[in-house]
Amino acid sequence: MSQSERAATGTITTKIPARLDRLPWSRWHWMIVIGLGTVWILDGLEVTVVGTVASRLSEEGSGLPITDAQVTGVAAALYVAGACSGALFFGWLTDRYGRKKLFLITLAVYLAATAMTALSYSSWWFFLFRFLTGFGIGGEYAAINSAIDELIPSKYRGRVDLIINGSYWLGAMGGALLSVLALNTDIFPKDIGWRLTFALGVVLGLVILLVRRHVPESPRWMFIHGRSEGADELVTRVEREIEEETGKRLPEPATAITIEQRRGIGFVEIARTLFRSYPKRAILGFALFIGQAFLYNAITFGFGSILVKFFDVPSGSTGYFFAAIAFGNFLGPLLLGRLFDTVGRKPMIAGTYILSGLLLFVTAWFFNSGWLDATTMTLCWAVVLFFASAGASSAYLTVSEIFPMETRAMAIAFFYAIGTAAGGISGPLLFAELTQSGVVGDAVLAFCVGASLMVAAGVVAVFFAVAAEGKSLEDIATPLSVSTPAGGGVPDGRTSGNGNGNRDGDEDSRESPSGTFTG
Repeated sequence: MSQSERAATGTITTKIPARLDRLPWSRWHWMIVIGLGTVWILDGLEVTVVGTVASRLSEEGSGLPITDAQVTGVAAALYVAGACSGALFFGWLTDRYGRKKLFLITLAVYLAATAMTALSYSSWWFFLFRFLTGFGIGGEYAAINSAIDELIPSKYRGRVDLIINGSYWLGAMGGALLSVLALNTDIFPKDIGWRLTFALGVVLGLVILLVRRHVPESPRWMFIHGRSEGADELVTRVEREIEEETGKRLPEPATAITIEQRRGIGFVEIARTLFRSYPKRAILGFALFIGQAFLYNAITFGFGSILVKFFDVPSGSTGYFFAAIAFGNFLGPLLLGRLFDTVGRKPMIAGTYILSGLLLFVTAWFFNSGWLDATTMTLCWAVVLFFASAGASSAYLTVSEIFPMETRAMAIAFFYAIGTAAGGISGPLLFAELTQSGVVGDAVLAFCVGASLMVAAGVVAVFFAVAAEGKSLEDIATPLSVSTPAGGGVPDGRTSGNGNGNRDGDEDSRESPSGTFTG
């Protein structure tokens, strides 16, 4: 092991956060986006494939003894339960052992479980490996979002995070169109086509794994966990590459931060930090995740069944409709993402949540009145989800940037797990019955539940969202490791190590002063 990789704790002063935040966009950043961000394409492919092939899996001759309700209800709930469990398990490991190790392990878990899903010949086998596939994907959420936010400059963090999370819908489009091909019995037998859709996920995952091997560890994680020399070497190499690429000298970083290095953080301190120091931010995280989870994990799981039950769309053609919805979902973060960095987090988060909820109420009214057919229903959904997808992506951005660095992966995991468990496990089990009953009023009730929770989450964001645009992660939430000198003083205008300068309290919206961390 090289000297730069030995973990030796102590007190250090570093400018690494400022050095990373002042970097211009470069090929290095594109490598991070491709290596880490493309995993959401796999997640979108997974969820969509199951939804669009649900009717085929339940048909006689599919090779799998399972019902439509079991696919969209039990299997969907198990997938989400696995994702919640994986997020918590791998989230803790990510904060303790590093981003890079875990985002390689979680992808390997996903690949193995997806391959085994393709080989399912019994319902219990299918359920088991749907759970394990979710387990790997849940771990990805924690490891990937924390790594991305710590590597992307603050100027671009909002839009990049939203677009990466929104790329889920590129996978959804691919899964929807792929299912049309796979479900065509003139090309593939009933018991083969659906297996090939899962097998494609394995192929894409292997390609991503090849790229991901070159993505580095987060320098922010490294300098806190006793690997400051390795972090400095990494950032120096990146700076040199960018200067050669642009032909310009980088400006000097303006601020430094002094920290007490540590090797890990316990669950008690994590819980105390999230709920005692940042209670309003914790409420915000819960609200955003529960709102988007009910809308997406609950209702869209049954979209194929809605088309079949209410509009007599053949099961082999639902993929075309879902591809249109997925396209609207991807356009939302792509076109609105920049506004989260310019207009600001609070108005954009609250606005996208509230507007999407209100539009969903209107869609439910149109549907209940009998004014929609399969095409216009799909168009209404595309408009609703254009705004909802930007809001849902901002939920991941929010919880990954408003808590201290030492708790980042675990914070993402915790809010994802709790919010998604509330909406993503109970939702499919509840709404599978509503959307498959064939009764219009039942489906309308499902829509209204999702709409109500989205609007409620938007209202919470009006009061509790944090103006994080353009700010360093260390200014948004003071790291727990920030050094406080003997006697309790705060030297050089630096925020105290207890983080009171930007923690929740009577003045929750108060921002840290400019230049919080001065060397």
